[in-house]
Amino acid sequence: MDTGSKILVLDDEVGIRYYLERTLARDGHHVVAAENGEQALEYLATQEFDLALIDLHLKGIDGMTVLREIHRRWSFTPVIVLTAHASMESAVEAMRLGAHDYLFKPCATVDLRESIRTGLLKRQGLVRSQTWQMNDASSPVSGPQPKIDPPSLEQSQDKNRFIQSHGLIVDPIRHIITLDGCLLELSPTEFNLLAYLVGEAPRVVSSQELVREVLGYESESWQARDTMRSHIYHVRQKAKAAAGRDVIQTVRGVGYALTESSSPFP
Repeated sequence: MDTGSKILVLDDEVGIRYYLERTLARDGHHVVAAENGEQALEYLATQEFDLALIDLHLKGIDGMTVLREIHRRWSFTPVIVLTAHASMESAVEAMRLGAHDYLFKPCATVDLRESIRTGLLKRQGLVRSQTWQMNDASSPVSGPQPKIDPPSLEQSQDKNRFIQSHGLIVDPIRHIITLDGCLLELSPTEFNLLAYLVGEAPRVVSSQELVREVLGYESESWQARDTMRSHIYHVRQKAKAAAGRDVIQTVRGVGYALTESSSPFP
């Protein structure tokens, strides 16, 4: 991976900050650590970083404010958001504001390194693109030249990354689904099933279609009903355990759809 990069780490938890500093330094990066938003803004006032790792929930100036300042002042700097399970909504908002990625705390080292690697590659691409634009703009023509705005990190994001419906947020890249901000611990089949229903909402989906699209094979109607019944049951149980309500309704004789009720399940 790329080494020698200058990385800002913002986290108010000593243990997390120490882990990030140690891991990044071991990979050859130069780390500047901040324990609060105020300190991070002081660094950003005079220094540009190759990448930033930012905790969202801080006392005083929060991570979202720091993210906006980085995007305003140093638009080439990719930001990786650090978030707890209960702050998925904030993570989605951060992605909309131009963050490169988000990681759940505590994050696996392999995920951290991969996110940093892709973030640094993105920065290299933005810098290279800006250099090409500036070189192309060089000409003997006299007079003021038009200003070239740097590419926006927000423009580079896949705007369709998150699928949302009825309190559910699906991140197919991280293979994560949350319900009302609560992480659902789903098997791969359960994830694909629920993600498909979210993507098709509010349409009612037949059992045969679910077997075909989720499990990858054709089946008779009665076989499909028997096959999906168990998967649907487990998704419902996990949703109720995590967020206190159901997420799937049965439309008798037709199939399944997301439940429209957002009230707690009795």
